[in-house]
Amino acid sequence: MLEQFPKSVTIYEVGPRDGLQNEARPIATGDKIAMIDALTATGLSRIEITSFVNPKWIPQLADAADVARGIKRKDGVVYSCLVPNKKGLEKALDAGMKEVAVFLSASETHNKKNVNKTIADTLTAFEEVIAPAKDAGVRVRAYVSTVYGCPYEGAVDPAKVVALVEELKRRGVYQISLGDTIGVATPLQVKSVLEDVLKVATLDEIAVHFHDTRGTALANVLVAVGMGVATVDSAVGGLGGCPYAPGASGNLATEDVVYMLHGMGIATGIDLDALVACSSKLAAVVGHEMPSKYTKAALGARAKAATRSTAA
Repeated sequence: MLEQFPKSVTIYEVGPRDGLQNEARPIATGDKIAMIDALTATGLSRIEITSFVNPKWIPQLADAADVARGIKRKDGVVYSCLVPNKKGLEKALDAGMKEVAVFLSASETHNKKNVNKTIADTLTAFEEVIAPAKDAGVRVRAYVSTVYGCPYEGAVDPAKVVALVEELKRRGVYQISLGDTIGVATPLQVKSVLEDVLKVATLDEIAVHFHDTRGTALANVLVAVGMGVATVDSAVGGLGGCPYAPGASGNLATEDVVYMLHGMGIATGIDLDALVACSSKLAAVVGHEMPSKYTKAALGARAKAATRSTAA
C-alpha cells in the first residue's frame, strides 16, 4: 500500500483562508498580513491567502483586496486565493493574484448549502472563471469538498468524485484538491478513492486536504503520500472548519504533517521551528490555543527546559 513515497512533498498552506474564515473573533487586516508574511518566512512555497467572496457570506474575509495588496511577496512563493465567480475573479486579478481556486462539493446538498447552486450549475459558472483566468496568465486550482462523506447525505459515491475530477481536468484546472470536509475518512477508504481517481488523473494533478475531526488526518496523509501524492493541504496551528459543515473541526495542522514528513526523511523546505513560532503568535491573535499537537509538545518542552534552567 505504501510503496512510492516521494522524496519531497509540497505543503499547500490554507491557514490564512480556510483557517481564518470560520473564526468568530474579528481578525485585523494587519494581523492577517503579518501572519502571511511570517508563513512566507518559514519556507512555505504555496500559501492561500484569502477568498474574494461576497462579504455577507464570509465577513471574516471582507478585506481580501487589502490583504492581497499588503503582503510582502517573495519570489518562488505562489500566493493563491479562492474565487466563487466572475466578479470574484475580476477582484482577484485587480489585486495582482497569479493563482486562483474554484470550489464545489461532491454531494449535492452540501454544494447547495455552500454556494447555493447545484453541482451542474456550479460547473457552468466555472466557465466565467477558469478560461478567463487562464487567458490572463493565471493558474486555476480546484477544490472538491465532501469527497469521503457529507454532513447531510452521509456516504458519497466515489464514482461522483472521479467524474468531477475528469470534468475539472477537461475545463483546464491544473490541480484538484480532494477534501475530507468533515473529517470522516479512514486510511483504507482514502486508498480506495485515490486508486479510482488516479486512473483518470496523474499524481501531480491531485492534492489531498484532510480535516482532523476524528483524529485520522495524519494517517490519511500517510496513505496518500505513500501512494505518491506529493501535495498536501494543511493549516498552520490546525485552524479551520467549514461554515456549511456542522461539526467539522479544523484542518490538519501544518506543523504536525511537516514533523511527520521530516521524520520520514521527506523534504518540505519548511523550517519547523519558524512554523511553531508563527503558530504560537497566531494563538494570541485568534484568542485561543492552537490544536496542533506538535506545537503544544514543542512549546511544552521549551517551557520545561526554561524552568530547569531557572532552577539551576
